[in-house]
Amino acid sequence: MSVTPTVNGQVIGQAHYATRAVLERLLATTGTTFHQSVALNVIADSGETIERVRLVDRMTGTLKIDAEAAEATLAELSAAGLLEEVPGNTARVGLTPAGRDRRHANSTGIADITARLYADLPAEDLAAAGRVLTEVTARANAVLAGA
Repeated sequence: MSVTPTVNGQVIGQAHYATRAVLERLLATTGTTFHQSVALNVIADSGETIERVRLVDRMTGTLKIDAEAAEATLAELSAAGLLEEVPGNTARVGLTPAGRDRRHANSTGIADITARLYADLPAEDLAAAGRVLTEVTARANAVLAGA
């Protein structure tokens, strides 16, 4: 008889690292790092252009990295021809056609992986896990902010 573990940092961490390893293996097939994929997603979700400072803020807040690491990731994307400054507005960056293609390829692969990982899990269990993890994230962010 298997015992369902209590949700705690260890269980959450194991799920995080296992799914992250699967994701990074997929991203490696397109030559994309995890941080790059996050940046591409944020830009795409923002209508394919975003203020650079807002993108850096989203990356530092989400990934818990410093601004220098976020800027280095953006430099890598620019060097790879996936990201460019918006003509006439250098405060904004956007996806190039190659950036859109890369993001699409990654998203397609991620959708397949997601379907495989979450298949047959009850919707009510997923909803409960989502609520718990969202609250744990908010509390951890409050601790990091010194609250």
